[in-house]
Amino acid sequence: MTDTPSATDEPRLEGTPQPDGDYVVVARRYRPQTFEELIGQQHVSQALTRAIASERVGHAYLFTGARGVGKTSAARILAKALNCDRGTSPTPCNACEICDSVSSGDDVDVLEIDGASNRGIDEIRQLRQNVAVRPSRSRFKIYIIDEVHMLTKEAFNALLKTLEEPPEHVKFIFATTEPNKIPVTILSRCQRYDFAGIEVGEIQNRLSQIATAEGVTIEDDALQILAMRAAGSMRDSQSLLEQLLSTGAKAITSADVTKMLGIAPAARLSRLVLPLVARNTATVLAELDATIAEGAEVSQLLDQLLGYFRDVMTQTVGCDETQMLYALPGQMQEVREVAEQLGVQTLLAIVQILDQTASRMRVSTHTRTLTEMAVVRICHLDDLDNLTSLIRELKGGGQIAAPSGMSRPPVKKNVTPRSPPREIESVSPASVPAVPTVEATAAATAVVPEAQVQTTAFTAENVEEIWKQVLGAISGMVADHAAEANEVSVDEQGRLVVVFSENFHRDICEKPANRSRLQTAIKTVCGQDVPLVLRTQARAKSAKSTPAPRQSRRQQQAEVVEQPFVRKAMELFDGDPSRLRYVPPEEPKS
Repeated sequence: MTDTPSATDEPRLEGTPQPDGDYVVVARRYRPQTFEELIGQQHVSQALTRAIASERVGHAYLFTGARGVGKTSAARILAKALNCDRGTSPTPCNACEICDSVSSGDDVDVLEIDGASNRGIDEIRQLRQNVAVRPSRSRFKIYIIDEVHMLTKEAFNALLKTLEEPPEHVKFIFATTEPNKIPVTILSRCQRYDFAGIEVGEIQNRLSQIATAEGVTIEDDALQILAMRAAGSMRDSQSLLEQLLSTGAKAITSADVTKMLGIAPAARLSRLVLPLVARNTATVLAELDATIAEGAEVSQLLDQLLGYFRDVMTQTVGCDETQMLYALPGQMQEVREVAEQLGVQTLLAIVQILDQTASRMRVSTHTRTLTEMAVVRICHLDDLDNLTSLIRELKGGGQIAAPSGMSRPPVKKNVTPRSPPREIESVSPASVPAVPTVEATAAATAVVPEAQVQTTAFTAENVEEIWKQVLGAISGMVADHAAEANEVSVDEQGRLVVVFSENFHRDICEKPANRSRLQTAIKTVCGQDVPLVLRTQARAKSAKSTPAPRQSRRQQQAEVVEQPFVRKAMELFDGDPSRLRYVPPEEPKS
């Protein structure tokens, strides 16, 4: 059977008749044959149709876009429109021998070249030699180079002159998914057309036409799931439909599609989302386990959650139902109800958690654990929109009610707190008074023995005993950190030197409140301000192991002259000390 021309959108069989027993996949049999059938690329179809009608067809075209959006199909339609037996026309007949051979990719004058396997300079040299030969039976010799970005730099350079001034009977049509890899010198010589991703509704309508032509009934939800999973690629959606048709079933349901794709059904996804929004962690983990047990893949389930909350976000900010890309018709009311419970800031945090988890899953084998961590984090999220309101109230000069029994200091405006830079050695002079805090004040007013209230100075003999009393005067995290001191001593200047590990040194020095509590406790025990020096182990070790300063050659010579036996020798031999030259001893060779 040979196809006859048709202006309708009904699916048609591509190319020449197939022998009995030879099966052609759906993506090839239902390939577009005219510009009217090129779905989702109306801007390209309209531009090329007008160019052909006005006889302003260029000599080089570049078709760019994602996979499966119609680049090669558009190139074949353009070739048929230029070489059709019935004359150059925006609408080829699809009945003559040339149209049939171009549709099947067998025409001698329309050469389809794979740029990935013919990427070297030798292949381009052969092409340059062949372009001078006129077409055998058609008006134009057309070169369709697919994945042209795979050509080498040398091959592109060899093609430049021919591409800029080809013979009048030659046309070039390039197709690529990565136009950023094509040299600018090539781009400037081509007319570029960007193919957009195909909308879900258009893919769904086309799949419905194909299913009807194949004598199969399919549910609307199943069509929508296939269209969404294709992510804008018509060929991908047709390949998924092909997989369903290969089962031989005459009726395809949404359950068949979800089982094939390894995703959760809409009802199961709802049972997972609702306790997640209600912050019921135990129920969420139980539903997650049940969903995985029913055959859903963890990565696919995470993608579903990401798409679900994306639709919730659109409804939260006030979009209409047409902005929902992943929700099925039966889920739209549920999505709106969830949007009323969650604020924008909370939704942004949820989407960010899911996205980060999806990125980590690509490089980890613990996919289920990562997903469980993500849902637990979501369940423990606070209402971030309330937090935003509180921050806005503080910036506006308002105050938040303090807990009962505690007074709140006034809020200072336009004051940016500054934290001291991190230092390896931090010295607190005694002249700087410590900032009193609630804990420090309580420690200072605690009952302390009279002997400790009197003025006490740190010495090498009592430093350990007084340090124990300091630890007893504080509590909480600061006491725990201070108790981890590796060494406590007094230097020549009477300063208290405390040596910490790197982590505890950071917790004390970089947090003014912790440093203040420690300083206040020392003052309470000693009855006076004591200069405090905090060091890390590395700093203390380097201070102890500091080598003596090196002497100059002149200093070494002066020391040698002052030695008794040298002075005796100088007097005996009447030597001149100014002419004495000191030669240091040589180190023994190893």
